[in-house]
Amino acid sequence: MLNALFGSETRAKIINLLLMNPEKKYKLRDLVRELEIQSAAARKELNHWTEFGLIKADDDSWGANKNFIIFTEIKALLMKAQILSSQKFIDGLKKISSPKFLALTGIFTSDTDAKTDMIIVGPLKRKLFLKLISELEKDLGRELNYTIMDEAEFMYRQEVMDIFLYNVLGGKTIVLINSLGGKDNLQSNETN
Repeated sequence: MLNALFGSETRAKIINLLLMNPEKKYKLRDLVRELEIQSAAARKELNHWTEFGLIKADDDSWGANKNFIIFTEIKALLMKAQILSSQKFIDGLKKISSPKFLALTGIFTSDTDAKTDMIIVGPLKRKLFLKLISELEKDLGRELNYTIMDEAEFMYRQEVMDIFLYNVLGGKTIVLINSLGGKDNLQSNETN
């Protein structure tokens, strides 16, 4: 998805990483290692986006320029592209299982404090799920943290006010699937 918008996989990976983590600075070797891209291509893209103004260079590191005039709009576009990629994931998930609950958080909502990017409740076929999550990670250009529970565990954790679940559902979340009933605390806390 992002490759189509930005013209190349390397460009999409760099822009996505830097804009979704605007508080961080990256050295070239760290970008190359984390994104699994070629050093020459990375340097070319960094120079291009620095000249454009979307990225700032400090000494030997690069980061997002939060003061760039359309920074907010480009970041919002990246977030929406991630949601579109997740829709493809949801369609695939429904083909291989019957999820009762699916919530996005973390990278999908720019919640850097979230301990997971996705919570899935319901039975899953492990091998098919791992293939599906791998495709989503490739689309997003980054590894995802996900949490899988069966319905009984989810309900129990809610009942005992499990701190992990409480923090995730109380933070920025986008609830995409909820067939567990009309629980108040299962509603989306999406923020735009």
